[in-house]
Amino acid sequence: MENCKKYERQYFMPPKFEYDWVKKDYVDAPPIWCSVDLRDGNQALVEPMVVEEKVEMFNLLVKLGFKEIEVGFPAASQIEYDFLRTLVDRKLIPDDVEVQVLVQCREHLIKRTFEALQGIKKAIVHIYNSTSTLQRDVVFHKDMDEIRDIAIVGTKMVQRYAAECDTKIRLEYSPESFTGTELDFALDICTAVQETWGATKENPIIINLPSTVEMNTPNVYADQIEWMNTHFKNRESIILSVHPHNDRGEGVAATELALLAGADRVEGTLFGNGERTGNVDIVTLAMNMVSMGVEPGLDFSHIMDIRKKYEQYTGMRVYERSPYAGDLVFTAFSGSHQDAISKGMDWWEKGRSGGKWTVPYLPIDPMDVGREYESDVIRINSQSGKGGVSYILKQNFGISIPDKMKEEVGYLVKGVSDRKHKELTPSVVYQIFEDNYIGQTDVFSVPECHFKQEDGIWATVTIQQGKEKRIVETGGNGRLDAVSNALKMYFGISYELAVYEEHAISKGSSSKAASYVGVLCKDKMYWGVGLDEDIIKASISALVAAVNKLAKDTNVKEGREERIVDILNFIQNHYTDVSLDELAENFNLSKPYLSKYIKEKSGMTFQNAVKKARMKKAKVLLRESNQNVETIAASVGYENVEHFNRLFKKEYLMTPLQYRNAKNQEE
Repeated sequence: MENCKKYERQYFMPPKFEYDWVKKDYVDAPPIWCSVDLRDGNQALVEPMVVEEKVEMFNLLVKLGFKEIEVGFPAASQIEYDFLRTLVDRKLIPDDVEVQVLVQCREHLIKRTFEALQGIKKAIVHIYNSTSTLQRDVVFHKDMDEIRDIAIVGTKMVQRYAAECDTKIRLEYSPESFTGTELDFALDICTAVQETWGATKENPIIINLPSTVEMNTPNVYADQIEWMNTHFKNRESIILSVHPHNDRGEGVAATELALLAGADRVEGTLFGNGERTGNVDIVTLAMNMVSMGVEPGLDFSHIMDIRKKYEQYTGMRVYERSPYAGDLVFTAFSGSHQDAISKGMDWWEKGRSGGKWTVPYLPIDPMDVGREYESDVIRINSQSGKGGVSYILKQNFGISIPDKMKEEVGYLVKGVSDRKHKELTPSVVYQIFEDNYIGQTDVFSVPECHFKQEDGIWATVTIQQGKEKRIVETGGNGRLDAVSNALKMYFGISYELAVYEEHAISKGSSSKAASYVGVLCKDKMYWGVGLDEDIIKASISALVAAVNKLAKDTNVKEGREERIVDILNFIQNHYTDVSLDELAENFNLSKPYLSKYIKEKSGMTFQNAVKKARMKKAKVLLRESNQNVETIAASVGYENVEHFNRLFKKEYLMTPLQYRNAKNQEE
């Protein structure tokens, strides 16, 4: 920009650099906090607060823990005067709180200020005058000696009135526009005020060094503060205060570095309210200390309530990205960030961090300022991923979906947000999840299941399609496996029951359970979820939902004839030694007709149907038992283990041992 040539640096560097502050890496103790919300903050409002609003703000500041509160400029307007008198008359000033009043170095204003202070036990009288070269030359047309005299005369007037009143007075002096003042002159005028007041260790003066207009980088401010700090006479008689503004957007950084450089006290406002771009934000300063493990001495544990009151009293709005209090400051939309937060929260909740907060992307625990994990941390839009969606389901609804399911659910929800071009609330996320995984009965339902234990688990399964019901009886390795076998048998479909997980619901009723089933068919996983107080019913519901999705996707619309189901069921239950002769006799059919019928209705020969039943059982034993391959081969009907190995490898493209090892590695 060509216009940059009209600007020049207006600050002054120290004659000599100390640079001790750069050796410190964080603020290790809280400063004395002074709120100037009722003065600097109030004078910056489009509509300044009325007396009752100021009373409410004062009470809030006291509750937050401020021990020094600048209440205004009582000599400047009647409402400022009335407000201070209201605090006195209503006895609202606690014994451990000092009110601070601002006044120019002019006698009639100082007199009026002391009238407003009548009846107050202790107070800080804050005088100031501008000292910068710009103000001296352009505004006041005075030289250094004349500017110094204003400060000295003002100090003497405060001294005189203080001697005549019952209020214990402390003096604060500010060389206004300090950062634009030659440092040796700033030191000279502050020392003159210090000596005129007669400051001692027991009765110290507050020397306040404001960046009235922020005009330099934070490190320069720290250099200026450090030089003043090390060159004051009788340093123990001075409380060194800073009053940073935020014109360059660096107020917080400048304050933190000033504290490293030797400042004892900070004047600022809640959420950085103040003229132009505002004063330094004390909320951010204090919470930054908390994030470093330092107790700040102020209580922002209910930050949203504080924000609400602040906005009500001032008419200002806390921006969405304002640290700690903004609507979005703890929120992650990015999929990778959500995944990291989700894993970090799990790590924290399981107590693996040694009691220290170590959640990625969250510098503090949102709950420490009264924020909610459910609504403030992870929110869902088109940028979100599997970790965020999983976190929302778990945190809000107690649904802990299996790791292998997370990616599919994440893409599903993300796709909805993408198409709608909007953020999805937790309730909408759950609705999407429910619509796609819970209670699917598009093709069939299972209204009834009964089990008995007899050489394994036997299930009598009622399968309903429309108004028609069929009962299928099958055995299995467990209840779910038995029901799964009934569905396979009835529909003539083939899949692997690949994933099963269950857990108690952590939200709402503690007795409710969630079950998750993943069935694998031709390298595609179909998921179903069941919720019920009975874990068996929940698991069956999950299986039914998953198989319904598979059936719909593969265009399976109805079950097979009852006779072929019964025949295949017989083979399934007698696979070790069943013969075609026995089967034909059992169903009163000729062998040629039976062979042709099985082939026509199932797509398999009798021999293949037997082999399929044997291999299925062999896979279960390889996965779930410690039996050797020879024993397993014999138990499923193969006396020759080498023959069994060849058949298994031909069917699954790996040997039985390779299959067992692969499954063990997966687990």
